Amino acid sequence: MPEAPVVIHDPVEMRTLTKSLKRAGKKVGCVPTMGALHEGHLSLARASVAETDVTVATIFVNPTQFAPGEDLSKYPRQLEADLKLLAEAGVQYVFNPQAETMYPPNSSTSIAPPKISRKLEGEFRPTHFGGVATIVLKLFNIVGPNVAFFGQKDFQQVAVVSQMVRDLNVPVEIRTCPIVRDTDGLALSSRNIYLSKDEREIALTINKTLAHVQKQIEDGQRDGFEVVTEMRQMLIDGGVSSIDYAAVVDPLTLESSDPIQLPVALLIAVYVGKTRLIDNCVVT
Repeated sequence: MPEAPVVIHDPVEMRTLTKSLKRAGKKVGCVPTMGALHEGHLSLARASVAETDVTVATIFVNPTQFAPGEDLSKYPRQLEADLKLLAEAGVQYVFNPQAETMYPPNSSTSIAPPKISRKLEGEFRPTHFGGVATIVLKLFNIVGPNVAFFGQKDFQQVAVVSQMVRDLNVPVEIRTCPIVRDTDGLALSSRNIYLSKDEREIALTINKTLAHVQKQIEDGQRDGFEVVTEMRQMLIDGGVSSIDYAAVVDPLTLESSDPIQLPVALLIAVYVGKTRLIDNCVVT
């Protein structure tokens, strides 16, 4: 039976612990999550356990990255189940603060996220990355990790956090880990539980679209407009409810790549029913 991680709620206690660990020469890894953990999160946890001496997973459903009308109140919360999964992955500590601890009364300071945050997700969720950048910086300040592990599925989020860390001289190395998919190809997401059986079938169109246009690009297609048009048509034909974006972009700047110059990132955000799903792949 794996040993349960030690759960810490108090930021001062968390900071004191990791400071002493680092003084003792330990390399600290951090896996920031909002809980409702799946194999994607656990792959990050295992990467951290393999690469560092001590792993701290954070579980905090961050209210500032949800816009009004988004699913904050119904976002799945399952701490006991999450702790069991993290124990099996070998995680030693979990930082699980309360919202009033992270955002005390009258707190009013936030981060203006980098320019790269304004496109794509930023156009459809304009307040989202301000909330992400603020909470990630707060978590880095509290946990003080040497390395932090993020998943490629949140492609733009990794770009935003990486830029913030560079711009603000935060002494944390950002590690990006590959997307984890279910056996049917659907990218794992805490929001997949909202999908009905029929909606899940429709959601498979996303990865099929990415795989199809990836092959086209690998076979020599360089017309970005044509690729985007085909992506959108495949998604519509597959039955998605609406498309926020289907884009072919430079992976570093997120600027549109047309004509296509490798490497490129193919990014998709759609609604299947009422559930918003994102996915991507990088063509090198």
